[in-house]
Parts: sequence; C-alpha cells; structure tokens
Amino acid sequence: MQTIAQILAPLVLLLPGLGVVEVPRDAAFPLDPFQPQAAEQVSIQQRVTVRINPRPAPMPLDAMRFDSEVERDGPRFVERKIGKCLTMDSISGVQPIDNSRLLLFLRDRRMVTAKLEKGCQGREFYSGFIVARNSDAQICAGRDRLQSRSGMGCQVSGFRQVVQIND
Repeated sequence: MQTIAQILAPLVLLLPGLGVVEVPRDAAFPLDPFQPQAAEQVSIQQRVTVRINPRPAPMPLDAMRFDSEVERDGPRFVERKIGKCLTMDSISGVQPIDNSRLLLFLRDRRMVTAKLEKGCQGREFYSGFIVARNSDAQICAGRDRLQSRSGMGCQVSGFRQVVQIND
C-alpha cells in the first residue's frame, strides 16, 4: 500500500510549474529550458569504423589445400605477393584459416590471406572484425589493427593473394 508521501510527491513537483509556489531565479542556474545555454567551447569528434562480417568459404577449408607436398584430389592453391595495403571497400567477408591467418574475400572474387602478428589467434575472428577507417580508406600491413568482436586487437603483418593452380 502506498504512503501519503508517495502519492503527494508528484503533485508537489508540479506546483512550481503551475505558479502556486514561487521558485527563486538564480542567475548562475537558469531554470528556463527554452533559454539557449551559453557554451564556451564545443568539440566535435568523428570516428568511423568499418565492420567486416564473417562469410563461409566457397568450398570447405580442409578441401582448399595450400601448396603442400601431400597429394589429394581437388584444387591446389598457392599464395603470391599482393602488396602491403588493401582498400577497405574491396573486402566483403572474412574467415579464419588457422592460428595466425585470416582468409579475406574481396568483392572482385579474389581471395587474400592476412597474416596476423605473433601472439594473435585467427580463431578469435570467427565473427568478423572491425577496423577504424583512415583517411586513405585502406588496411595496411604494419599500420592498422583489426579488432575482433570478442575484444582481441591484432595488427596485420602481411597480405598474400590466394591463386588456384591448374595442374
């Protein structure tokens, strides 16, 4: 059951608005909500992050074998040099390959591996990653950090393009 104080408290708060009770106007703290507040300094900061979602591989990763000496049926892949930077807008998805590499799927249907710095686990990026957008809109090796959704931050140490070998 409610006490009388709980019932009357909302009514007491309405009294100054109705003009029943005079509220002292202090110059330091104006109570008029429609008066513009004086701002001495305004700082606007903008930070843009890009999220890369996980994407399933076009074929199972165990069937994708990188240039190895074990003979298996199916396509073989090798990694070739691609450069130190990738544009952020060209990446459409990501999937972890092993403990230190991520497989990036590009919009032009190419695949690129991103080697992570020592101590980073590729499996932490199972749900994608976010990266801060730079002025050049690129992810560069040795410069940018990928932030996994689980909280791990890793720097990319290199990119390699994945190319299928036709035997």
